Amino acid sequence: MAGRLIEIDAISKLFARADRGSTLTALENVSLDIESGEFISLLGASGCGKSTLLRILAGLEKPTMGAAKFNGEEITGTDPKRGLVFQEHTLFPWLTIKGNISFALKASKKYADERSKIADWLELAGLSDFANSYPHQLSGGMRQRAALVRALAVSPDVLLLDEPLGALDSFTRMNLQDELIRLWESRGNTMVMVTHDVDEAIYLSQRIVIMSPRPGRIAEIIEIPMSYPRNRGSSDFTEFRTRILKMMDFAKDPQEDYTI
Repeated sequence: MAGRLIEIDAISKLFARADRGSTLTALENVSLDIESGEFISLLGASGCGKSTLLRILAGLEKPTMGAAKFNGEEITGTDPKRGLVFQEHTLFPWLTIKGNISFALKASKKYADERSKIADWLELAGLSDFANSYPHQLSGGMRQRAALVRALAVSPDVLLLDEPLGALDSFTRMNLQDELIRLWESRGNTMVMVTHDVDEAIYLSQRIVIMSPRPGRIAEIIEIPMSYPRNRGSSDFTEFRTRILKMMDFAKDPQEDYTI
């Protein structure tokens, strides 16, 4: 680790409810430091503020209270050094896969210096044979792989992932989890990922930040010291899964007396 890259200091986020004349507290007093090169997952039920926190780190939302810092500077807007990948691939349908990567480089003013590396990015993602294909001509997994590579091509310091594999079938999802680890290990970016999937969080992350139901708070931070690649069937993996599910009240003892 090369030191703190992101500092989240006592962030709270309130949204106005226009129809009720009141406010909704999405996040409450959230503090977290993220190290350079780390892979972090934000895990929790829908509505616990995971995506809101990610949008604050991306500069798309501002906290109501507290602050988030990137490289020691308060985050006040978007920055190409903080890439964002959504659940849907968001590729431009009128551009080829190569064209989508070129567009990202031009938008970040890196095209002149990095265009010679586009072929390398396509090869890294296993998309060399599809450089001139359009998004609708590719499978869902290949489109999402292209979206990941497009985000990484501009060399962000941190990649923010908002449930990037959530819309895929389970087998494609597991394959792309391996791709994501490979890309992370080859590039050394910091990864911050929102997920609802316990196994995905264990398989990918060095630390899992478990968030409580709304208002979103950090309930627990769990370190996953297992080496990569990880074995989903190992006893260590199962122990972490059971621990997290119990923490989230999804793994009650079947011998427990349920008295109504």
